[in-house]
Amino acid sequence: MVSKSSGKARVVFFTLIIAILISGCSVDRRPQERELGDDVRQQSQEQPRIKEKKETDESGKKAGSTDKPPLPKALGAEEGKEPSLKVYITEEKQVREMPFEEYIAGVVAGEIKNDWPLEAIKAQAIIARTFVLQFISEKGRSKYENAHVSTDIEEAQAWNAGAVNDRIKKAVEETRGLAIVYQGQFARTWFHSNAGGKTATPQEGLNYKDEPPPYIQVVDSPDTNEAVEADAKNWTAVFSKDQIIKAMEEAGKPIKDFDSISIGEKGPSGRAITIQVGEAAVSAAELRLALGTTDMRSTLIDKIALEGGKVVMSGRGYGHGVGMSQWGAYNMANNKKTAEDIINHYFKDIEIVKMWE
Repeated sequence: MVSKSSGKARVVFFTLIIAILISGCSVDRRPQERELGDDVRQQSQEQPRIKEKKETDESGKKAGSTDKPPLPKALGAEEGKEPSLKVYITEEKQVREMPFEEYIAGVVAGEIKNDWPLEAIKAQAIIARTFVLQFISEKGRSKYENAHVSTDIEEAQAWNAGAVNDRIKKAVEETRGLAIVYQGQFARTWFHSNAGGKTATPQEGLNYKDEPPPYIQVVDSPDTNEAVEADAKNWTAVFSKDQIIKAMEEAGKPIKDFDSISIGEKGPSGRAITIQVGEAAVSAAELRLALGTTDMRSTLIDKIALEGGKVVMSGRGYGHGVGMSQWGAYNMANNKKTAEDIINHYFKDIEIVKMWE
């Protein structure tokens, strides 16, 4: 026979056990944190939205800091803080140290028109910032002594501090610290003036020899409307035979003469990969560099022929065609697309991450 006191004790004991079990289960049943990988946040009304990382990747692995690259060691900067840059100013022939974002403002002003739609300028700012971070991560420093980077356009990007206006400053400030990342590394953020309606692979536009980055794909590009300058949409150039022969030598394909010229191999975007000059095949991208990129404006060639002892070429677009088209960005921004929309159109499966506040 069980006493009343021992019976009460058992009731109290079982009540405590049940309470503990309920408490433990309630933790499991709490609404889970929303997976921010599917959430798009906007840090300010104008700022590009930044995709946060999922807590786990497709393999079930915990996602972590590997998705966000560290700042280049050569900068000697604290993580999460804006670095200083040592910039070799070619016009002054000296190194100047300046805040990273000050340098980016000069680059953006040098690479895009400062009266363009704000979202297009912001896309250019993110691209410019990523370019520098990728450059320093890969190379460590400029070819100019004691500098991280330079204003030499052949080494890095254009720079025009004198063209920085309030619009440029706003675009840089509203994208402050933002960079494009693919699988934990800074992306190669190629850009050009006008894609002629379709962007190029790195092999087509740049004669790129390495494995092409998977985030660079052939995409349709809204490069043509009444706002686009005529010579950025279509071009025609005439070269003498001597100019072609000299360019062939510069491109590493010396010839003495030729009696025909035509497109050889074409790439996925329709651009010429090779040009057949007589019996010799030359990289179209290399020939373009040798002839001058302001004359042979692209490798998206509609016509190439030998006429009366001269080579006549005509084509579409302006630039190598790889990555972001600036005129495409212009038209997308005018159609209410954000800087993030623009970047995600031209660079596939990337992330935009904030490297510093």
